Amino acid sequence: MIYRDFQGMKLSALGFGAMRLPVIGGDDARIDEERALQMVDTAMEGGINYYDTAWGYHGENSELVMGKALSRYPRDRFYVATKFPGYDPANWGKAPEIFARQLEKLQVDYFDFYLFHNVCEMNIDAYLDDAKYGIYSCLMEQKKAGRIRHLGFSCHGSLEVLERFLEKYGKDMEFCQLQLNYLDWTFQKGKEKVDLLNRWNIPVWVMEPLRGGKLASLAPDHEAALKALRPDEDIPAWAFRFLQSIPSVTMILSGMSTEKQLEKNLATFAEDRKLTKKEMTALMGIADTMLSAGTVPCTACHYCVSHCPQGLDIPHLLALYNEHAYTGGGFIAPMALAALPADKQPQACLGCGSCEQVCPQQIHIPEVLADFAARLG
Repeated sequence: MIYRDFQGMKLSALGFGAMRLPVIGGDDARIDEERALQMVDTAMEGGINYYDTAWGYHGENSELVMGKALSRYPRDRFYVATKFPGYDPANWGKAPEIFARQLEKLQVDYFDFYLFHNVCEMNIDAYLDDAKYGIYSCLMEQKKAGRIRHLGFSCHGSLEVLERFLEKYGKDMEFCQLQLNYLDWTFQKGKEKVDLLNRWNIPVWVMEPLRGGKLASLAPDHEAALKALRPDEDIPAWAFRFLQSIPSVTMILSGMSTEKQLEKNLATFAEDRKLTKKEMTALMGIADTMLSAGTVPCTACHYCVSHCPQGLDIPHLLALYNEHAYTGGGFIAPMALAALPADKQPQACLGCGSCEQVCPQQIHIPEVLADFAARLG
């Protein structure tokens, strides 16, 4: 296992993500405890010392199972991370009681790492309104009391949301967890987000390194191209090597459901094998090809916006459409749209075609927005 330095600590470069634990009968809320505990044992033996869970994972059962698994080890053998569930508005005013319950569930007296969970368009105003909800004040109080050793946040929101959060709380944030991989380096402005965090001297924790499994296998021609460069490298390992090549990435989390996945990842993280310039160019070329399928080539020139009688932020809507179309659904686009008023959402398009007439990319914008509205139901 390779390790990264963080404030005098040695963190395993691979972290154990507890969002995709083995389950019984396909029911996400029924964790197969025996297999999960065995996986934690294998992870410990392999040198993993960072374990990441959250209130909502596996129907609020992940923290319970991870508490059982980790309680079998001395407290100095592991670092545990969990998060305040701000993705649910019902939780916004309940930070103290949720925090206390999380300590009980995980059977610890303190959290090594604690995060504002899923900073995004839907909850950014609530997170920033400390006078009303007191989330920030509560967590800072817990940190002062020693029950949080290191405070950070995870972010699925836009670059603008990330900027707003940092402007308010950046001075107190010690790490940021991003969805980052060689697709989202451009697709979700991953590079710009990492650059912004670098300016704040905030190290990066990575979630979704394999993009929900999409990068575990590729089209035959893409796999052949990568195999020609590194014959001995598994295809999933390329996603991890990409992240190892980004200097500010400290922690790479992987949600593993089987012993086989865990063992393969342990083998990958036995060494650092950063990508060469040639390898990086090849990988990013593959990413561009993958992203061109099923998405629209919007360059965010904004010509369309001034011609829209509804005042829709068309580039923003098209970016969300691309995310939703490429992912095949998911929560990111609906979550971002929930923060918009109804008259600024895709279904508000009149279909007049004024935007299409000035689009340099010749995108059939009304058709795309109609398709988006249909996909969203």
